Amino acid sequence: LAVWGIVSRISARNALEREAAAAAVPTVATVTPKLGPGSDTLVLPGSVQAFYEAPIYARTSGYLKNWYTDIGTAVKKGQVLAEIDTPEVDQQLRQAQADLATADANYELARTTNERWKGLLATESVSQQDADQRAGDAAAKAAARQSAAANLARLKDLESFKRVAAPFDGVVTERNTDVGALINAGQTPGSALFRVADTHRLRIYVSVPQAYAAAVQPGLKATLEFADRPTGRYEATVASTAHALDAISRTLQVELQIDNAQGELLPGSYAQVHFTLAAGSASTLRIPVNTVLFRANGLEVATLAGEHRVHL
Repeated sequence: LAVWGIVSRISARNALEREAAAAAVPTVATVTPKLGPGSDTLVLPGSVQAFYEAPIYARTSGYLKNWYTDIGTAVKKGQVLAEIDTPEVDQQLRQAQADLATADANYELARTTNERWKGLLATESVSQQDADQRAGDAAAKAAARQSAAANLARLKDLESFKRVAAPFDGVVTERNTDVGALINAGQTPGSALFRVADTHRLRIYVSVPQAYAAAVQPGLKATLEFADRPTGRYEATVASTAHALDAISRTLQVELQIDNAQGELLPGSYAQVHFTLAAGSASTLRIPVNTVLFRANGLEVATLAGEHRVHL
């Protein structure tokens, strides 16, 4: 009995060791690389922006007298969006007009006096020094006249800025003011009175991964899909690229453009951008993504060699 027990234990231990050895050898499934198509389809998110977009700030201070365009209004270049009541500028303008009139009178008197003293100097009725003083006074009065004229022109420009105008043809997308609001020229960013966007053509910005950056060049066509238009597909064209990768994301910024004459697409939208990229060869081999090992020294693929052994 003792011998039988020892033999049973040794046999069980050997069986356990064989099972452990078999379990230590990993079992993997294998796949065979397959020929891929001659092109790749790359789908990336895109951000849609207006072709031109500008915040409209006040260039003179006062109170909003009236606004004439609200959000969604189509406007033409130079069209008045709002008017500002500028009592302080108006008062300064009247003062500047009076100052220029005074400067004109002083200059005319100094000029006439200088001409007279030139005549007296010719007959040696006055000294050279006195004549020079009159000439200097006339020059000073002329400079004062020019300064007053420049100040008047500046205030006239400020006066013209009371009418806030559209910088280009487009649509008013924001109105951030109302009648009676205090307007300060040079307000901080974020306090624009209006925002105008030209949406007849749109720009779409996409960040392309480094692996595909070389394949995306100006002139390449792409198809756009929008969540709010599930049945619509729109064709856009790559207009330009940044020609440099972002140092953090390692992506290339690409700009596409698309016509939007009917106003179907909205700036600020999210789009799915489909690129069809030419592959290096129609005989490109493809493997499933889960067969690729991501390691510190780069991507690796395990292959099956002789004796059913896996090699890296």
